[in-house]
Amino acid sequence: MKIVILDAKTLGDDIEFSAIERLGDLTVYKTTSELQLADRIKDAEVIIVNKVKLTSENLPLAPKLKLICVTATGFDNIDVNYCWRKQIGVCNIKGYSTDSVAQLTVAMALSLVTRLGAFDRYVKDGRYTESGVQNRLKPYFHEIKGMTWGIIGFGNIGGEVARIARGLGCSVLVTPHKPQGKYDFFVSLDELLEKSDIISLHVPLTSETRNMINRERIAKMKDGAVLINVSRGAVCDETALTDAVKDGKIGGLGIDVYSKEPLDTESPYNRILNEKNVIFTPHMAWGAYESRVRCIDEVAKNIETFIMGGTRNRVDLQ
Repeated sequence: MKIVILDAKTLGDDIEFSAIERLGDLTVYKTTSELQLADRIKDAEVIIVNKVKLTSENLPLAPKLKLICVTATGFDNIDVNYCWRKQIGVCNIKGYSTDSVAQLTVAMALSLVTRLGAFDRYVKDGRYTESGVQNRLKPYFHEIKGMTWGIIGFGNIGGEVARIARGLGCSVLVTPHKPQGKYDFFVSLDELLEKSDIISLHVPLTSETRNMINRERIAKMKDGAVLINVSRGAVCDETALTDAVKDGKIGGLGIDVYSKEPLDTESPYNRILNEKNVIFTPHMAWGAYESRVRCIDEVAKNIETFIMGGTRNRVDLQ
């Protein structure tokens, strides 16, 4: 079986693929451009991909294709309807990055609430040395204990963030992405926005979630609330978020995902790159070493199960 990895660079240079190599003839490409795609997939029976888009326009260039494995939970870069019609299997992976994404979410929240960036710069740029004063308490900050943390999306990652938030002494409100059992902390999105001091997003990108955080919903938020997006960039109206930071409506913003990746030179976020209450990271929340090792192991299990006729993590059958 001919297996092709199209964008191995997105998985890191410290990861090896022996678990996949034992399943077939593996070819690994660090990156793949649109011009290179046709030649690289023409004989492939299995394609492993992270960010490369596979659509009804380019998938016909892979006539031998039987399976696509996405090295992520989200699969919005794959035309799943086309694959279903052509009986091409599509597998994602679930749960592999829960701890890694939750860790960054909480790290961002703690840093923004505590205003660590401002204090770090105060020391590094020499102002602390020049001040002659032993300490510095501005900007003023508050304890996270007693705050309300709103979690939008209650899958594996949202659930883990909720557990940690409670451990930090926060009250937790949740708006689940999909209908679930009734819990006393499940509330409407509007109520969550109105009551939360910290809001974190953990939803997939769908027609329902696209631009779910827009101007109207930002207006419902508490003044000075902290917002963190580690899900998908297009879940938020990026211009609206940028304006809310500029206007002081949002007290802290943590962003790991963007509507165009890498960060586009035309992105509205460029207007707030140097703001003291903003943290930008390069879509790395999922990428702790342990998480990436689990990712490759899961992909290998998906391929092995497919070969044996199983349907493990098949999203084209949903």
